[in-house]
This record gives sequence, structure tokens and C-alpha cells, in this order.
Amino acid sequence: MIEGQEDVTWDDWVALAETCERSGIEALFRSDHYLSVLGENQRQALDAWGTINALAARTTTLQLGTLVSPASFRHPSIVAKLAVTADHVSGGRVSLGLGTGWSEVEHTAYGFPFLGMKERMDVLEEQLQIVRGHWGARPFTFHGEHYTLEGLQAQPKPLGALPLIMGGGAGPRAARLAAAYADEYNIVNPTVEDVRERRAAITAACEKAGREPIPFSVMFGFGDDVVERLREFEQAGASRAYLQHLEHRDLDRVEWIGREVVPAVA
Repeated sequence: MIEGQEDVTWDDWVALAETCERSGIEALFRSDHYLSVLGENQRQALDAWGTINALAARTTTLQLGTLVSPASFRHPSIVAKLAVTADHVSGGRVSLGLGTGWSEVEHTAYGFPFLGMKERMDVLEEQLQIVRGHWGARPFTFHGEHYTLEGLQAQPKPLGALPLIMGGGAGPRAARLAAAYADEYNIVNPTVEDVRERRAAITAACEKAGREPIPFSVMFGFGDDVVERLREFEQAGASRAYLQHLEHRDLDRVEWIGREVVPAVA
């Protein structure tokens, strides 16, 4: 998982994707920010979905997606269309991650409204419904507080199961939304106890909604003890992990993941 807002150029993205595919790494995900989250605002930040669509055409096996796209950045119809476009370009190798958004500084800088937490959750809930409406088989009409769609019959549809990932803290409302709309739930930099508790919350919400528990995943920065940490997270209930690679020009480290980490946990 690459923090794309921290001066990752297009040449960097191509090199990362090529190294991942050559090294047997199955996925390359990225953050969705327009400003550095470290306060280094002179750093480059290419658009997440523009990057993913371009990489979809440059790769053959790599899974691509966002962790996660803020609901505040784009109209949900645009989000749904961008993801479907990447899905078709890639031949079905794309996942859409959605969350509320959290960086007030970048919202202010780019002119995106930054609402209170309840209102951001309201927007996220409407976006989840609308994205599913775009991808569904039936005509779709939606009247919400923030968005209105009349008789939507969006084409094309996803090639298959285009996974929708929710990210957040797995609070009661987030768990309910995940149970209703998501295919995976992701949390960032958790402890083992965090994984146990938050996976239990997602599982309980899914059971209440009458569906099987959705996969639970973690995203974290890593060191040489990564295999041990991955096994601990797996025992706590995580079924997928995204390794946050902060030194994005260190391709040797990417190759090391493919050579040492992937075989150890496969």
C-alpha cells in the first residue's frame, strides 16, 4: 500500500507496479489524498483513480484499488463510473475502497466541504447506496439529503464482483453500513486486540443483517518482523493484509516482500 500523496511520480508508479508483478505480489493499493498528510505540501500527489486506470492498462495480474477514497472528494456517480472503468480496463482486477475522509487541511485547500463526523457518515451512507445502485441490474432512483438520482440505468456494469471495501474504526454505525453494503472491512495500524474487537463488531453486524461475515483486513507499516505480525493478525481474525510501504522508491524492499514474506504466509 503506497501513500501516493507523498511525492510518488508516474515513473515511480510504473516501477512499483512492474516490480510487484515481477516479484509475485498480488496487489498494489494506494491512498487517496491530494496533499501530503505529513505537512509536506510541495510533494506531488497524482489523482488516485487516474493513476489506477492508467496502471490497469500497464499491468496484467496486479490487483489495484484505494484504501480508501474519501466520500467527500467526488460525487458517487463519478466514483462508481471511475471504478467500473478501471474494472473494464483491467479485466476485473479493481477494488473500490470508501471512507468518510479525515484531513480537514486538504479539504480546505481544494475546496471540498468538510462536514462534522455525523454528516460525513450520512454522506458515506448515501454514497454506498448509490454506488451499489450504479452496479446493480435494475433501474435505480434515489432521493437523499445530499444526492438525488432519477431512473439511473448505468452502463456498463462491472465485469464480475467488483469488491467494495469500507475503511474506518468499526463503530456501531460503520459496522451496520459494512454489513449492508461492503465486501470487506479494513482498519489501519491496529493492535492484535483491535483486530479481535473490531472484527467481532463487523461479524455481529453481518449476522444481524442475515449475511455471512465479510472478510476483515488490516493495513500497517512493517519491519523485519512482518511475518510474525501477519501470523498474529491472522490468528486474531484478519484474512488479508496491506503492507504500508513508505519508502516508495525502495524497490529492493518490494522484491524482498515477494521473495521472503509472500512464501512465508501463503
